Amino acid sequence: MQHTLVAVYDNENDAQNAMDELLAANFSRENVRLSSAGPTGTTGAAGIRAGTDTDSGEGIGASIKNFFGDLFGSDDDLRATRYESAISGGNHVLTVTTDTEPDVERAADIVERHGPIDIDEHHDGAGLSGALPASSQGLQQSSSMSAQSAARQGSLQGGASLQRDTSAASIPVVEEQLKVGKREVQRGGVRIFSRVVETPVDETIGLREEEVKVERHRVDQPLSPSDATAFKEQSIEMRATGEEAVVQKSARVVEEVTVGKQVSERQQQIHDTVRHTEVEVERLGAAGARDDDSYYRSHFTSTYGASGSSYDDYAPAYTYGSQMRGDTRYSGRQWDEVESDLRSDWESRNRGGLSTWEKMKAAVRHGWDRMTDDDRSGRKI
Repeated sequence: MQHTLVAVYDNENDAQNAMDELLAANFSRENVRLSSAGPTGTTGAAGIRAGTDTDSGEGIGASIKNFFGDLFGSDDDLRATRYESAISGGNHVLTVTTDTEPDVERAADIVERHGPIDIDEHHDGAGLSGALPASSQGLQQSSSMSAQSAARQGSLQGGASLQRDTSAASIPVVEEQLKVGKREVQRGGVRIFSRVVETPVDETIGLREEEVKVERHRVDQPLSPSDATAFKEQSIEMRATGEEAVVQKSARVVEEVTVGKQVSERQQQIHDTVRHTEVEVERLGAAGARDDDSYYRSHFTSTYGASGSSYDDYAPAYTYGSQMRGDTRYSGRQWDEVESDLRSDWESRNRGGLSTWEKMKAAVRHGWDRMTDDDRSGRKI
């Protein structure tokens, strides 16, 4: 969608400076156009393209008229006539064409800085033929698929002046939030592996050995009839046996080593601090503030005058009590309800100082009661 921004200046330098800043801000030369009246009252236009060319005469005047007619459409001839008259009256019209909404907003910020005039505001005044005040800022926008079709369809945006309120100021209130998560980290582990170890083993076993012994004995006796075979050939064979050790190994599983994980959960308390900003409102220069100061000084003199301390030591406590009474966090609450909160806040502000809560509690309470009494009496805080 295409957007067109139109601004009118009664000062040529302001118009030229606005155009130069637009070009420096990377707006295309083809999309920026400055139109102005010449010395003789004829209309001229500077088309910002490859360079800056100045034409004059009826042809340019007709093109400017047609441009505003196309921009605002046939249903808004009055506004188109006002812008044509602005050029004829010696003013300068700057137009910027962009493709996106953020670009036209950025162009509007640049154009505003150079003080454009408000055409709609002055058309019923002294007239457009004279110089128009540059104190008001007049910007007109149109948006469409093209500048011409936008005007015909009446899609002109911001028919009134684009006004910006600069009279207000604000202080942001910032607060940090604590988010606690968890992540997985390495806590060590166990690696197991096996290796083969040879260990010498000594065993004792008994072995039986046989041995063949041959013995000869002299004998002198008659041959027995039963020994008739004595003269036959014969042989006797006897073999000796023995035992030898036989080694056999067998493998047995005697132990298992198992590795596993045991999961347990534990609670961990996170201690940290978060920050936030507080906005305190202090009355300046009001008669009530002077009255309060006199009142607190009088109370200090009567209550703590003999303690050897100075009013400056107790003044922050009086002020703190009155400010906290006006704080929205404690609105409508009684002292007994907020005392513990005020004590924690006071101690955090005066950590390590001599102004302890026990010492300043009565002064804080007096400041609180002072503002409470003012509320009941209808005094405006």
